[in-house]
Amino acid sequence: MSTGETHKPPPYMLVWVGLFVLTIMEVFYATLSSIPKIWLAIGLMAMAFLKAYWVAIYYMHLKWEPKRLWLLVSVPIPLIMILIFVVHNEIF
Repeated sequence: MSTGETHKPPPYMLVWVGLFVLTIMEVFYATLSSIPKIWLAIGLMAMAFLKAYWVAIYYMHLKWEPKRLWLLVSVPIPLIMILIFVVHNEIF
């Protein structure tokens, strides 16, 4: 996007509803006792990353930022995932 170009306002309420629905899904998913804990962790992490993505895109306005800022934000994500799985395996 070039300088001075405007964008339409993000659909804040629609994003909020999506985040709310994902939170309800996370609570329901966390109460399932019939699935292995590793799949529970993977599913909850996937939903958490989706929620974080939506917050970054719309509420932090990263959708309209340069791609190099995206790179700066996304580089630590694999490290975060590795650390979560290491801690998860140490606990269980």
